[in-house]
Amino acid sequence: MTTHGDAHPAAAVARAWGRAVTGAAAGAVTALAEALFLAAALVAAVPALPLLLRPASRASLRRALDGAARPLVSLERGRLSALFGVDITVRPGTARPLAYLAVRCPVGLFGGLVLAFFAAGLYLALSPLEVLDGNDPAIVPIGLALMYLSAQGTVGLVGTERWLARRFLGPSRQDLMEERIGVLVATRAGVVAAVDEERRRIERDLHDGVQQRLVLLGMALGRARRDPGSERGRALVEQAYEESRDALRDLKEVAWRVYPAALAGSGLRAALHDLVGRSSLPIDLEYGLEGACPPTVETAAYFVVAESVTNAVKHARAERVSVLVGARGEEGARSVVVRVRDDGVGGADPAGTGLAGLASRVEALDGRLSVDSPTGGPTTVRAELPCG
Repeated sequence: MTTHGDAHPAAAVARAWGRAVTGAAAGAVTALAEALFLAAALVAAVPALPLLLRPASRASLRRALDGAARPLVSLERGRLSALFGVDITVRPGTARPLAYLAVRCPVGLFGGLVLAFFAAGLYLALSPLEVLDGNDPAIVPIGLALMYLSAQGTVGLVGTERWLARRFLGPSRQDLMEERIGVLVATRAGVVAAVDEERRRIERDLHDGVQQRLVLLGMALGRARRDPGSERGRALVEQAYEESRDALRDLKEVAWRVYPAALAGSGLRAALHDLVGRSSLPIDLEYGLEGACPPTVETAAYFVVAESVTNAVKHARAERVSVLVGARGEEGARSVVVRVRDDGVGGADPAGTGLAGLASRVEALDGRLSVDSPTGGPTTVRAELPCG
């Protein structure tokens, strides 16, 4: 599926502006609730001031207030996600709910003030409708200026809201770094294991396929040498010729599974069309990826499709497979999305060797792989890979 930008940029801007204004208005209302909560928390903390000299008492009070603040924080997270497009995963060990509300409350109240100025500017800008009644048209530029400044203030408010949420509720840089290091260590181990498993698979393919055919080829040629001029000798030469063709075909198949030549020469689209042509199952391919991606990303996307199709053929008893390759996001933050769905019996194990190796390959590129395979089917494998 090809992704396109909005056909009407003005409409997209209007929708974004509408979400920003709605978010600021909702934020002003929640800021009032937060102001009441903070005032109540301050009043409740006054009698406990003598106890705050002890660190243990301070920690207990802070935990209690943080717990009381969480419902309001959950409300703010919902507002930010729905209207500002910010999804914050709150981590108990790093989030500071009370501090967030204390800092965010004046920002929300300021947002209400900005919207009030915008409404006043809109009223003044529409004053030409009343000029015939004797109003001074000089107030129109003042109204337009107020609207412009309020619009800039709203944009700044949205950015500030996002920053505060990430700063006080999201993980710290150190937490993100530690998490990233952990993912890299696990991914590296998974990639090494996947490479080892792939080597063993190639060895099995060579041993059970190409090597056996070459043995038969050698035996046929050896017997033909002992009786070169007879009818039997000619039949053995013909048999050796057929064995050589079969061995070459098997060798090409092994090489294709290791790394298809079309992927390096013509890109992902051509490699997938080649895969469709080789498959014993009918495959519906929908390719909507425009432009080129890094070779590592195209390789990972290809093997997601190849492994999923192989599983559908070998294990799922599927009758049909659908493959979708597209993109999401904008230039500079684009991701390749791959989805493979079969109509088989389901029950695929994400921890199995093939799918686990795929997950490691995808995660090594900062991507995500998900497998949905209920018993009875269908099985859906979805990967998302950053493409830049």
